[in-house]
Amino acid sequence: MPSADDIPSQTPGLDLAGDVVALAAALVNTPSVSGTETALADALEAALRAVGHLQVDRDGDAIVARTAVGGAGRVLLAGHIDTVPAAANLPGVLAGDRLVGLGAADMKGGVAVLAHLAATVAAPARDVTYVFYDGEEIEEEANGLRRLAQRHPAWLAADFAVLAEPSNAQVEAGCQGTLRVVVHTEGRRAHSARSWLGENAIHALAEPLRRLQEYVPRRPVLNGLQYREGLTAVRISGGVAGNVVPDAAELTVNYRFAPDRSADEAVAHVREVFAGFSVAVTDLAAGALPGLDRPEAAAFLDAVGADPKPKLGWTDVARFTELGIPAVNYGPGDPALAHTAEEWVATEQIRHCADRLRAWLTT
Repeated sequence: MPSADDIPSQTPGLDLAGDVVALAAALVNTPSVSGTETALADALEAALRAVGHLQVDRDGDAIVARTAVGGAGRVLLAGHIDTVPAAANLPGVLAGDRLVGLGAADMKGGVAVLAHLAATVAAPARDVTYVFYDGEEIEEEANGLRRLAQRHPAWLAADFAVLAEPSNAQVEAGCQGTLRVVVHTEGRRAHSARSWLGENAIHALAEPLRRLQEYVPRRPVLNGLQYREGLTAVRISGGVAGNVVPDAAELTVNYRFAPDRSADEAVAHVREVFAGFSVAVTDLAAGALPGLDRPEAAAFLDAVGADPKPKLGWTDVARFTELGIPAVNYGPGDPALAHTAEEWVATEQIRHCADRLRAWLTT
């Protein structure tokens, strides 16, 4: 990255009320790889506590800031503050109409929008809860939103939620569920020079692979949105040595399922696909229905002026669904750039999302 355009890496304090793009740049250059979010959480907490109209609470490295104006209901806006490890993409750089750097799209552009609104929307039409949480990019047990839901569910009470995940400034409704299983096969070892004396466990995976090759995924339509499922092999392991017929092998399969199918139904479906084989579930998260038939969702769509699209992936909107809160994804950045070394976000998308969310909160 051109050093002349580098954003200063030391941020003495966050200016939440200033330029939202400058704030996003400051967030990018406050490193917060999962597990090391404390410095950024400290900076956000200090800046939010200086805003007179907010009540601020903290649990670990998750910050919750709430208004109390007695508005018509309460909405919640959330974003995670952690990033994946750097890929030679720090410090960040403002390059023309792009903010380039670690976490720019996923999702410090969105976090900047939320923090800026928290500081500058002092009299919203409805009360607002802003949630900035840690641990989204790593294992489920470390997720800060999950922790808040378990320890402080009252902090998350709301009628509608917006997760500022990168969505190219489009509304992505609901999310798909995700399931990973391991299909295990067994055989009998033998010297590869006399392979007919053994049973090759890797060869036994040919049938599960054939079933995957012939599998036709569903494309259900929910609330007018078409979701696209996928059942995909993501890993094969097995083998003992270069001259041994293997006696065990494993095929890891990822199933991305539409939110009209429950987690239990997804597991049952995959077991049916691989009937006759040993199937072990290693990871499972239910999806979230779009909820676009709810009046809160209709009001949000009208305010931001966007046509909804299905979320073809899993996000934390599923956690809000578990809490009975309809939720959508809406934030700046291209999700295809998330976790890449070339990660960037369009500055215009940051400004656009801030403007549209402000219009929604104040209408």
